[in-house]
Amino acid sequence: MNKTNFNSKLIAPCGMDCGICMAYLREKNKCPGCRQENNNKSKSCLNCKIKNCKVFQKGKARFCFECKIFPCDKLKHLDKRYRTKYNMSMIENLENIKSSGIRKFVKNEAIKWTCSKCQGIICVHKGYCNSCGKKR
Repeated sequence: MNKTNFNSKLIAPCGMDCGICMAYLREKNKCPGCRQENNNKSKSCLNCKIKNCKVFQKGKARFCFECKIFPCDKLKHLDKRYRTKYNMSMIENLENIKSSGIRKFVKNEAIKWTCSKCQGIICVHKGYCNSCGKKR
């Protein structure tokens, strides 16, 4: 298993685990994750309305749940899309981080998204292991 995929630096402000994202897992033009430098990020990542929210730009919050208007309409929209298409909830992730802490959340992510066959990483967007192709 590539444990580097599971660490708190890869948890985006919206609650997305960048370590299981298709853009992070790809071989070419690999995205470094939302909290890292902007090198190799896709246009959609660079223009993310949540990551570019003034609350984060001013350094007033690390995660969306720290905002007065959590969950905002932007986060609700993203959450609905991810629940529908990928069976994952950003809001649920954020609530877990808030209640249990980032370390426990990252530990649970490693359990949830590690392939039982080869110990590779399961891609949230593809629904199968990035290494061996086993379905989640």
